[in-house]
Amino acid sequence: QVQLVESGGGLVQAGGSLRLSCAAPANIFSIRTMAMSWYRQAPGKQRELVATITSGGTTNYKDSVKGRFTISRDNAKNMAYLQMNSLKPEDTAIYYCNAASIQLYWGQGTQVTVSS
Repeated sequence: QVQLVESGGGLVQAGGSLRLSCAAPANIFSIRTMAMSWYRQAPGKQRELVATITSGGTTNYKDSVKGRFTISRDNAKNMAYLQMNSLKPEDTAIYYCNAASIQLYWGQGTQVTVSS
């Protein structure tokens, strides 16, 4: 089963920063024509959409992360990123990368824990 690979999670104090990376297997597919998204799932809660970047570079964010998170992509490296600044305890969750076109791909997630 093809999967994306997330990395960059960890434990950080409130107000800190993390940069998440998402690697797609270049020998299997290119993300060039795909929308790339980051989702997160906190304990006991449903998975929610955090940010999306279209193939054309248009970005959209969940209201609570606007101005703090930045999604980006590097098609040449077949990767996507989520820069997270001014982190809050409520950002604590498992963060998942998603690549979408005709098919949908997910990663296994990376844990982000923000301590108060």
